[in-house]
Amino acid sequence: NQIVTLDCNSSKIHRLSISQKGKQVHFSPILKRFMEKSPIPVMVQALLERVLSPEQLNAVFDRAVDKQYTRELLFSSLFDLMSLTVTKVFPTVNAAYQSSEVDIGVSLTSVYNKLNGLEPEVAATLIRDTAIEFKEIAKSLQGENKAWLPGYKIKVLDGNCIEATEHRLKVLRNTASAALPGKLLVIYTPENDIATDVIPCEDGHAQERSLLAQVREKINKNDVFIMDRNFCVLSHLSGIADQSAYFICRLHQQLPYETLGEPVIVGDSETGQIAEEWITIKGDQYKKRKWRLITVYLKKATRDGDKKISIITNLPESAAKASVVAIFYQKRWSIETMFQRLESYLHSEINTLAYPKAALFGFSVAVIAYNVLAVVKAALISVHGVDKIENEVSGYYIAGEISRTYEGMNVAVPPEDWTVFQSMSEQEFILILYKLAENVVLKKYKKHKRGPKKVKEKPKQIKIQPHISTARLLKAAKKSP
Repeated sequence: NQIVTLDCNSSKIHRLSISQKGKQVHFSPILKRFMEKSPIPVMVQALLERVLSPEQLNAVFDRAVDKQYTRELLFSSLFDLMSLTVTKVFPTVNAAYQSSEVDIGVSLTSVYNKLNGLEPEVAATLIRDTAIEFKEIAKSLQGENKAWLPGYKIKVLDGNCIEATEHRLKVLRNTASAALPGKLLVIYTPENDIATDVIPCEDGHAQERSLLAQVREKINKNDVFIMDRNFCVLSHLSGIADQSAYFICRLHQQLPYETLGEPVIVGDSETGQIAEEWITIKGDQYKKRKWRLITVYLKKATRDGDKKISIITNLPESAAKASVVAIFYQKRWSIETMFQRLESYLHSEINTLAYPKAALFGFSVAVIAYNVLAVVKAALISVHGVDKIENEVSGYYIAGEISRTYEGMNVAVPPEDWTVFQSMSEQEFILILYKLAENVVLKKYKKHKRGPKKVKEKPKQIKIQPHISTARLLKAAKKSP
């Protein structure tokens, strides 16, 4: 093994309060080569070794499982197969299995039987447990964004319906309707770009509101939930308030309330004029609720044609003025961005997994993979700065390098070489992530921003000319003056 001496003279390291000067860490020559040339895939694997080792994965399964038992196929092996699929190393679970069949030691049928019967709560527990560790690592790296509202914990709640699957099951073969394998509610913390919890549901037709009681079981004091109008349900809002927590929610027209005065214009924003008024809520049999109603009169109508957005909140004025509440609600779209990244960077919705439990597990593993990328991003921000990473680095290209490099790297580097990341102290591990982030050549991941779309009239198709020769058109264009 080759000895690598970590240099801790950087001012960043001093701010992290890491006193590891002269500390020697042993890496194999081949791993060191990957650390120098492909630092981001190494960071990903290091985080998986640290937070999602086989022992930790199997311990979560043993704690969360209700009906299943392990026998020959370990939960950690199942997680590895799915992670190789969602990170696009392999296109399907079947392809990932063929590559790992010797190591797994069970048939493909056994793998699918295990996937199809895996309780959704297992993956939900894994997301919760690992999110705590990922948040701590991101905090130690000083890669977290500045707190939105000091003293409060901002959380965004939204739902995601998994896309329709192929009709592979016998019960689906005689229907032309789209087969929905399930949906999830996701709780996301935008300050560190990490999804901290999910509420899975196998019924793809279930109303998201039917899952809200489970959300209220996860509320802590001083949480602030930002939600769309689909979650503007009196029992839900009252349940949040009763737990000394808060909400910023778009008003649903069916919520019964009375105004306590005329709305007062309190300011302007980039999107429009802001008005505020106090309201009382009707129909609450337990308490009389007095909340704020904030309305943004939009300069430009939404794509649904709405000319104003009404937001209801129980946050006190001393904590957040009306303009701040309006800005926070607009930032709710950060979770929509997360869902878009899940879809474009990762294979989060695997349409060959027709059984609901398997599809939900696949999406949950993709959420964990997204959280891993969020920590990688925090490491990059701690070294290169938030503006450079947010504005100039493409997550798409980062995910692409991981999928291209991952299999070859794990063939070249034996499993025992990765265990060094499990045995490191927390300070040593943070320092390694920092040094790996320093090795990243950002221009490899340069973001290419497209300009505004030009409005063009769609060409009319000529029936007598259903296709054309591109080469002839190019040749004609060259001849034209």
